[in-house]
Amino acid sequence: MSETLVQAAILVIGNEILTGRTKDANLPFLAERLEARGIRLAEARVVRDVEDEIIAALDALRGRYDYVFTSGGIGPTHDDLTAAAVARAFGRKLVRDAEAVRRLTVHYGGEEHLTPPRLKMTDIPEGASLIDNPVSAAPGFRVENVFVLAGVPKILQAMYDQLEPSLLGGAPRDKRTVRTALFESRIAEPLAAIAETYAAVEIGSYPWFRLGQGGVALVLRSADAAALTQATDAVIAMCRAQGDEPVAE
Repeated sequence: MSETLVQAAILVIGNEILTGRTKDANLPFLAERLEARGIRLAEARVVRDVEDEIIAALDALRGRYDYVFTSGGIGPTHDDLTAAAVARAFGRKLVRDAEAVRRLTVHYGGEEHLTPPRLKMTDIPEGASLIDNPVSAAPGFRVENVFVLAGVPKILQAMYDQLEPSLLGGAPRDKRTVRTALFESRIAEPLAAIAETYAAVEIGSYPWFRLGQGGVALVLRSADAAALTQATDAVIAMCRAQGDEPVAE
C-alpha cells in the first residue's frame, strides 16, 4: 500500500438504486470521510442484485485499489446476495458465524427469536472479521481489503465509525476554492495550462447559475502545500488577467 497515495473504491449494490426508488446517501458520506483520512476515492460502481455481477465488480476493484467498500445486500431477504458473492469472489465457504449468532441472540432477546431470515444475516465468508453494528446488531464483515457494509445509511455510518481507526490513510489533501464570475469557455485554455504545470494539484471546474448570473467555482486539492499555494495564486492571476476579481477561500 502506498505511503503517500491510498486509493479506495465503493461498490453500491441494489436494484433500488438503479431504478431510482432509493437515493443513495452512502457514496457522499464515505467519500467525505475517506478524503478526511487521506484516502482518495478513485472509483464508484453501482450493480444489480445479481451474484455474478457483484463478483465481477469485486474482482475488478479489489486488485486495483487499497480498499473496497460495499454497501447493501447483507439483509435477511432473498435478494440480499452480497455475503454469498464475496465468499465466491474470494474462493471461501459461506459459514454461520458463532459470534454473529451470539450478537443477534442478545439483540433479539433469545435464540427462539432467531428466525431463518435473521440467521441468514450471520452467514459470512469463512475467516472474515466482523464489523460491529451498534444500531441493529447484524454485523458487516471484512475479507482482506474488502469491507462489506449495510445499505441503510444510519447503519452504514455506524459501521464505518467502528472500522475507521483500522484504515491507514495517505497524506491528507488541503483544499482551496476560487470563485469567479467568468464562464468556463473564457478560462478553459489557461486553466488547462495551469493544470499541466501543477500536476500535483487536482483542479476541478464547477459552473454555477442563479438569479440570472453565473460563473465557476474552481476547486484545487493537493497534499503538496507549496504546489497548492502556487497553483491557487496562478488561478487567481488568470482570473484577474481576464478582467475579473475572484474570491478565494
